[in-house]
Amino acid sequence: MLKNLKPRLQEPEVQELLSYSIFPDPDQVNQTVQEYMTHHHLFITGYEDEGQLVGLIGYEHTGASEITIRHIAVLPENRFKNYGRGMISQLLAEYNPDTLIAETDQEAVEFYRNTGFIVYSLGELYPGVERFRCVLEKDEDEDDV
Repeated sequence: MLKNLKPRLQEPEVQELLSYSIFPDPDQVNQTVQEYMTHHHLFITGYEDEGQLVGLIGYEHTGASEITIRHIAVLPENRFKNYGRGMISQLLAEYNPDTLIAETDQEAVEFYRNTGFIVYSLGELYPGVERFRCVLEKDEDEDDV
């Protein structure tokens, strides 16, 4: 079960995890923490295993049935154990959006592909850095239960 991390944003373990999903500059981490603290439309939740925070996912509702993932991170020693996929699955189960979107760099493209997302290149949005738009759409023939 995903737990609300907004009350814990000042904790070092939360900020460490968040730094894995952004350029790990302390000023950038602080700015991102402030955005989650002050914007009510932004959500950040985490997954704990045996009392240890192993992953987080930050997101916002960007449409009537659309969610955009802003940040997703798993501790390096816990990667490839399906925590990232599990957080996405829980997000889908909780909100049942028609579309889930993420923007990422080359490093995370395979994760999103392996999770069922369609990946589109956005080109070099920053000098020397190709970015990608990842989209997961609900199957039209899925039954709403």
